[in-house]
Amino acid sequence: MNVRPTSLRTKIILSFLGVIVVGGLLSFVFGSRLIRRTLITQAQAKIRYDLSSAWMVFNGRLSDIRDVVRLTAARESLREALAKGRLELLLKYLSRVRAENGLDVLNLTDPGGRVILRTRTPASTGDDLAPNPIIRQALEGEISAGPEIVTQDALGRESADLAARAAIDLVSTPRAAPREGTRETSGMMLSAAAPVLAEDGTLLGVLQGGVLLNRNFEIVDRVKELVFKDERYKGLETGTATVFQGDVRISTNVTDERGERAIGTRLSEEVKRAVLDEGRPWLARAFVVKDWYITAYEPIRDAAGRIIGILYVGILEKPYLDEAARVLRAFAWIGVPTIAVLFAILFLATTRIVRPLQTMAAAAREIARGDLSHRVEVKSRDEVGALAESFNLMTDHLREANAELIEWGKTLEKKVEERTRELREIQDHLVQSEKLASIGKLAAGIAHEINNPLGGILIYGHLILEDTPPNRPQYENLKKIIKETTRCKDIVKGLLDFARPREPETVPTDVADVLEKCLDFTKRQALFQNIRVEKAFGPDLPRVVGDPAQLQQVFMNLILNAAEAMNGQGTLGLRVEVDAGRGELVVDFADTGHGIREEHKARLFEPFFTTKEVGLGTGLGLAISYGIIRKHQGTIDVRSEAGKGTVFTVRLPLQGRKS
Repeated sequence: MNVRPTSLRTKIILSFLGVIVVGGLLSFVFGSRLIRRTLITQAQAKIRYDLSSAWMVFNGRLSDIRDVVRLTAARESLREALAKGRLELLLKYLSRVRAENGLDVLNLTDPGGRVILRTRTPASTGDDLAPNPIIRQALEGEISAGPEIVTQDALGRESADLAARAAIDLVSTPRAAPREGTRETSGMMLSAAAPVLAEDGTLLGVLQGGVLLNRNFEIVDRVKELVFKDERYKGLETGTATVFQGDVRISTNVTDERGERAIGTRLSEEVKRAVLDEGRPWLARAFVVKDWYITAYEPIRDAAGRIIGILYVGILEKPYLDEAARVLRAFAWIGVPTIAVLFAILFLATTRIVRPLQTMAAAAREIARGDLSHRVEVKSRDEVGALAESFNLMTDHLREANAELIEWGKTLEKKVEERTRELREIQDHLVQSEKLASIGKLAAGIAHEINNPLGGILIYGHLILEDTPPNRPQYENLKKIIKETTRCKDIVKGLLDFARPREPETVPTDVADVLEKCLDFTKRQALFQNIRVEKAFGPDLPRVVGDPAQLQQVFMNLILNAAEAMNGQGTLGLRVEVDAGRGELVVDFADTGHGIREEHKARLFEPFFTTKEVGLGTGLGLAISYGIIRKHQGTIDVRSEAGKGTVFTVRLPLQGRKS
């Protein structure tokens, strides 16, 4: 069976497509890792900041308890009542203080540390609290506060309901370390103590108060409200906070499979070993009850410096992984059309290279049939042209030799036949040798010239366009190829600008002056001929620290978007004013266009999202503008109502403001 040989064009196209596909796959693999690592790094930086905020809430509540105890202990009426032994009056007053300030415990001891008054259970007195480090510091005349572990017996002396609230059944948790027992009975309390001093400085006793954290969700819910804004992703809480007593969750807004707070679930063994056993903070991904989170854990220490628990914050990992997948899909949507365009251009380019060789092959067949007058018309000045000249020269020699043989006559027919056979063998050898040499040089030249496929495609596209008369049907196709290739190049450049925006070169900048330059540029464009511009620039506007060129890029993008939204007819309002309360310069861009639909607002600043027709926009303009404003420590927001116009608001910090 005869197998048809693979054509030179097919070999060239397959070779370059192989390079493109392999390079694309490698870029996709390494790019996916880089994107994922970048997003996770950003999430870890955020969670580190969120943990600091959680500590502020935690320590703020402890400070509130300390202030209540300190101020109450300093009341003159309390000192007088304690000095006179009026315990009934003290019970009434301290009970009211405990209730008003949300304290679970408020007790009074004598100068030796023995309890003389419990507001929850007045009949339970006489136990010695002096060994408690917080009480001991107060007995020495200092105000002290901190978290502590309170035993079940001690809680029972306070009240039965506190002991019941502290008791937590342990829940079997994946990845948790082995542990004896099935129930935690002690509790973690934020406690504070202050000395009650007579006017002459004599110690009259110690006032001690505290809040039990077991099943008290005030701190963790406050952290979620302040730090994570109660955001959800696909029905899941994106941010969670937890207070651990040892490795047991005693206060949390992490939920279990039933959607209930995961009280009694436990810490993973890996995190327990790092934080509880070794006392190191943990900042990494961790499995929390039923999902993977990007987490931050830090040990909670009591007044003696012992690790008694952990403060945790975490954000759901899935949104970041989904975002990485969205970016990779965007890359794929760019890569597939690009390969298709490259294939079309490669086909056209190889046609120009292979066609002269096909012409010479056809000429060789004509000569082989006896037509020695046939010539090859090749005008290129390269290796292929040199081969054609050699081919024609060979044909001329053959024709001359053939004429000489005819003149010798029939008597020399045998010698003529032998000579012809020799010449044809030489001809075949020369054709084959020259063809192989030319193909070798041609392949080397192609490999050298097309080192950068996209740049080479543009160069050859322009060269082909210059050599093609405008009346040829290929002329418009070549223009489209060059236009689409240039568009691919611009798309890649825009994507690089969103992901790796250069750092702004900041100088004191007059925003009004930047806007004026933008308007001066647009007033000469046809799109703005029927648009009325209304400016409202406040007097004595301060400068901001920024990059004028980058700010002009953002303003031009917003102005052009407004003009396109109004279809070149309407009113464009520009307002610049100072928000003294927030220390910001506010720039409004208002148009009277068609507005933005509600379902599109949340995606305006996503890369590759656009409502424009295909080919009229890449969807990167607002994403890049958003990144530039973030680099300037500012914000960009949008207000819009369908059919009534849109207002984009840019806020920039005033010169000298700390971010």
